Amino acid sequence: MSVAGVADTLLLAAAVAAGAMVLLWLVSLAARDASIVDIFWGPGFVLVAWAVFLWVGAHDLPDGGEARRWLLVSLVSVWGLRLGGYLARRNLGKGEDYRYVAMRETAGGRFWIVSLFKVFLLQGVLMWVVSLPVQAGQLPSTPAGLGPLAAAGAAVWGIGLFFEAVGDAQLARFKADPANKGQVMDRGLWRYTRHPNYFGDFMVWWGIYLVALEGHGTWWSVAGPLLMSFLLIRVSGVAMLEKTIARRRPGYEEYIRRTSAFFPRPPKRAG
Repeated sequence: MSVAGVADTLLLAAAVAAGAMVLLWLVSLAARDASIVDIFWGPGFVLVAWAVFLWVGAHDLPDGGEARRWLLVSLVSVWGLRLGGYLARRNLGKGEDYRYVAMRETAGGRFWIVSLFKVFLLQGVLMWVVSLPVQAGQLPSTPAGLGPLAAAGAAVWGIGLFFEAVGDAQLARFKADPANKGQVMDRGLWRYTRHPNYFGDFMVWWGIYLVALEGHGTWWSVAGPLLMSFLLIRVSGVAMLEKTIARRRPGYEEYIRRTSAFFPRPPKRAG
């Protein structure tokens, strides 16, 4: 595929992400709930992946990498739909998330336009960048089949999905027990990392990148997992969640001392 073809593909993905976010923003205004953007995060990647998959298939019949294209869109679909379903079950009917409530109070009558740029379009840009490996991996390339790098990537993705899905399920069961109210979740995968779901996301996107990397000329899409890693560790993931949680939850300081923040490892012994 020519340079112009690559640019057209990337522009298509950007337009799909932006268009979806604008439509979602309009829905949020009617519902008075910006939290729906969180539920759409995973499915949004699925939408972008399939849009690019169909675009490339219709405009430039692949001369290589067909199996890789199917693998990438499948991996993204499983991850994104699971995440969206989990967040929908957890969040719908619970009211607007406190972060958006605070933003709504600060912005006042300007919240409608502030939320468009600071919430919805911003997430659309992040989604476009993070999904670069999926976009690059859809482009015609060699080798045509799947090799050891793709196998390694699928394995890394599988580890990530395990940590994310199992961690979410363990936390949901923990919170569902009234006896655990106000307690620190330090069981199962949460014994080895304070954020197994974030670590899972990290592994998922590095795995997807490895699958895409097997295709010739896709190395530049490393910007995707690098951005996701930065967000998870330094911005909206670990750093944001732990700003106040130690003050709000007794025992969390001790949990921090014995448990890894991100990468899993055996807990430290007390003393």
